[in-house]
Amino acid sequence: MMSKIKRTDRLPLILEDIFNTDWFGGITNSVSKIGFNTPAVNIVESANDFTLRLAAPGLSKEDFNIELNNDVLTISSEIKKEVKEEKENYTRKEFSYSAFKRSFNLPDTVDNTEILASYESGVLSVKLPKREEAKVQPKRSITIS
Repeated sequence: MMSKIKRTDRLPLILEDIFNTDWFGGITNSVSKIGFNTPAVNIVESANDFTLRLAAPGLSKEDFNIELNNDVLTISSEIKKEVKEEKENYTRKEFSYSAFKRSFNLPDTVDNTEILASYESGVLSVKLPKREEAKVQPKRSITIS
């Protein structure tokens, strides 16, 4: 036994048919969103440094821009893609744009002359070494005179 579709349930299907049909050639057009939300960031502190890990799968290291200005570290990416296909009876042109920008105020304990960055398996890692005077000193015994 088939269930009846309510009249209100058909409207989205009708609208989907209208907007996904190319009326001039009968070709179905599907659009997918390509873009970024702001990437997730984890910051881990160890005795010698801070490591900032930014999740950005699908990018290459050339897609990132990392800048340091007055103890503010900024990581950004901007990607523009354009595809153009021409055939005898139609032209298809699609483009996408995605971007993000994250900024971090660095503490005075960071040695900003030794910052290193790497990108592997969809994760950008930025190593922020601590200044010598900010590193945790080992426990030592002090003799009493």
